[in-house]
Amino acid sequence: MSAWRERLARGASRLSLRLLAFNVLLVFLPAAGLLYVGTYERQLLEFQERSMVQQGRLLASALSGQGDLDAADAERVLVQLDRRVDARLRVIDVEGKLVADSSLLGPRREPGDEVPPPEGPRTSLLYRIGTALNRLYRAIRPVPAPPSVEAGLYSAADPDGRLEGRAVREALAGRYGADVRVGAGPSGRAVTTLHSAIPITDGERVVGAALVSQSTARVLAALAAVRLGIFRVFLASVAAAVVLTLIVATTIARPLRRLSDESRALVDRRGRLRGRFAGSVRRDEIGDLARALAELTRRLEERSHLTESFAADLSHEFKNPLTSIRSAAEMLPEVEDPAERERFLAVIQRECARLEHLLSAVREISALDAELEGELGGGGGATVRLGDLLAAVVEGYRLRAAADGDRPAAIALRAPARPFPVAVPAELLSQVAENLIDNAVSFSPPDGTVEVALDRDDGEAVLTVSDHGPGIPPEHLDRVFDRFFSYRPGDIDRGDPAAKNGHTGLGLAIVKAVVEGCGGSITAGNQPEGGARFTVRLPLAG
Repeated sequence: MSAWRERLARGASRLSLRLLAFNVLLVFLPAAGLLYVGTYERQLLEFQERSMVQQGRLLASALSGQGDLDAADAERVLVQLDRRVDARLRVIDVEGKLVADSSLLGPRREPGDEVPPPEGPRTSLLYRIGTALNRLYRAIRPVPAPPSVEAGLYSAADPDGRLEGRAVREALAGRYGADVRVGAGPSGRAVTTLHSAIPITDGERVVGAALVSQSTARVLAALAAVRLGIFRVFLASVAAAVVLTLIVATTIARPLRRLSDESRALVDRRGRLRGRFAGSVRRDEIGDLARALAELTRRLEERSHLTESFAADLSHEFKNPLTSIRSAAEMLPEVEDPAERERFLAVIQRECARLEHLLSAVREISALDAELEGELGGGGGATVRLGDLLAAVVEGYRLRAAADGDRPAAIALRAPARPFPVAVPAELLSQVAENLIDNAVSFSPPDGTVEVALDRDDGEAVLTVSDHGPGIPPEHLDRVFDRFFSYRPGDIDRGDPAAKNGHTGLGLAIVKAVVEGCGGSITAGNQPEGGARFTVRLPLAG
């Protein structure tokens, strides 16, 4: 049961059904029009009744104040009014007998017969379908039944042909009377006739009644045409909703389903990427989404490869000192010479120190990755004045170099008196400058000078750090930023030889990660006069 409910909920949440539900709103306006036609019909019938009342009052006014009713006078008035009214007029005396009838003044019709309603749209199949739907709606939502009406205007039991009924009785009693009668027309279709009766008086005495009768056939035929037109618009709206749903489902739902299928097939059970999104050539939002997902998988793939490469490099870097430690530990019990034992112990201590140095560097770069994701991934922080920060870094480096006799202290800073604002955390920016300067100092000869320059180019701050050392071999220009890569000619070795000349090959990798994480770029090259040059470009803030 729960699985059935889940499938039902999933089906109801489909985008196609939501679009269909939205497009079905198109049919609400014509549907509301169909419902409003009933109100419009009542208003037209009320207007028709008011018109009949005015005609009855006109006839009653013409015959009032002349004593008892005279058939000749009544017919004369009807002849005068016949061309000015569109209803059937009758004059009834106080006993309910017919005195004059406008229908007898022209082509003769039997009493009770009315003009048959025009068939018009009622005979069309579309109208019959709409009528059947209306009956179904009325069956689901019943409406109060109209008040009952009397069977006929003439009393079948009265041989004298007296006119009776509610409207006539009310008028002969001195009040306005109204009645609705339903009868059968010549075609067998039910015909509804409205009756309005106005009392005819002679002073205070009621001498008769003016009866105005008119069929609703014309009004209902016009309303039937309106209903048919609205129903056609309704069906056209439903068809348009279905077509729009199919179009949208084809152009939106299907591509989204394809992206969903690609995403399920993207990762295997072990969570490893097996491919990437294919992208799209569409120029709409779905195409943008497909291209964004393709770019995302590309970057995830690069990140995965970088992680695997980092793990492999780290394993390789750990393997060398561990191998040395193992070899020295295995040889140590077999050596009896104190000098040799001291040498093997020194190897073990040196390689342990190298491992500690590597672990410290790995922790540093891992912490840097987390910091980059937290600070730079969140949009960066406050702006930093790059010129002031470089001056502080260079001054601090000079002070440290002055206390260290093994390191050259010649650092030249050239920076214009401009703020050079960049949206990079100050701690990371200081690390970039210190790593570049430290790398340049480590390659410079003892009497060399490290040149640090700051300039501006096309909305970017350009930082260059140059040295006068041996430079970078062309085959290594693309590898200097790789993690754990370090190339140092023997004539400038001045660090701990057991610790790979005191360098882990992570300094420039850290610089590259920070700079690119800030939206900048870094390149390495050689100066024409000799020495390496690193150029950092960072977008200026503001």
